[in-house]
Amino acid sequence: MAKCVVCEKGVHFGIQVSHSHRRSNKQWKPNIRNVKALVGGNVQSIPVCSKCLRSGKVERA
Repeated sequence: MAKCVVCEKGVHFGIQVSHSHRRSNKQWKPNIRNVKALVGGNVQSIPVCSKCLRSGKVERA
């Protein structure tokens, strides 16, 4: 499953409502990227969301 290692952001579920008020299930997925980052002094490839990358919470290797 797509989940950020840093903030644990994952898939959100809800109901999408059209203009004619027809309702259908919808899921919103986070923007997850596999990034080589320093984790405990070692370089690992971890899934991280783009918000954590932009805010500088991840130190890339």
